[in-house]
Amino acid sequence: MPSEPDGDAIATKRALRAELRGRRRIRPQHEREAATEALTTQLIALTSTLGPRSLACYLATPDEPETRPFLAWACAQGIRVLLPVSRDDGLLDWAPYDAADERLDVIGMPVPTTELLGPIAVNDVGLILVPAAAVDRSGMRMGWGRGYFDKTLGSMDRRPPVFAIVFDGELVDELPRERHDQGVDGAVTPSGITRFTA
Repeated sequence: MPSEPDGDAIATKRALRAELRGRRRIRPQHEREAATEALTTQLIALTSTLGPRSLACYLATPDEPETRPFLAWACAQGIRVLLPVSRDDGLLDWAPYDAADERLDVIGMPVPTTELLGPIAVNDVGLILVPAAAVDRSGMRMGWGRGYFDKTLGSMDRRPPVFAIVFDGELVDELPRERHDQGVDGAVTPSGITRFTA
């Protein structure tokens, strides 16, 4: 899909985010549990195939696809895991994951309580797993509108593989896009791994 004028894309995205957020909130608990189990299997398969010694991921909020079982597995395998911590200036710091205490960052996202590393810490990972509201089949990711991950991915000189984590049904044919939007290399859903061609 060609870039829309930013005003049109912003309005379309706002409506789509509201719809997707509403769908996530009414998802029954048994569906969430089944999705978590299946998604964990897919994330383990992807990580085992790519073989990174370190990766970046995130702690899921209650409405997001759950990442904690996968993160626990990664730590048990000796993979170094970095998690994002939002800053007031719109950038992300990173903190090592230790499967222990959590707190909320400046925008209310769950984060670890370990030592904060600066924004460039992510440059050393071999895989980045990012949250998304939806992803389209060209690899365009739509986040939740704050731009943290677009800024991070857009500032990297050498990007490792980047995969968005979404529920089934959130991998769609086409999404609106703005000039600053960053694509991803693939999407991980409970039902499988989709890789996008460049």
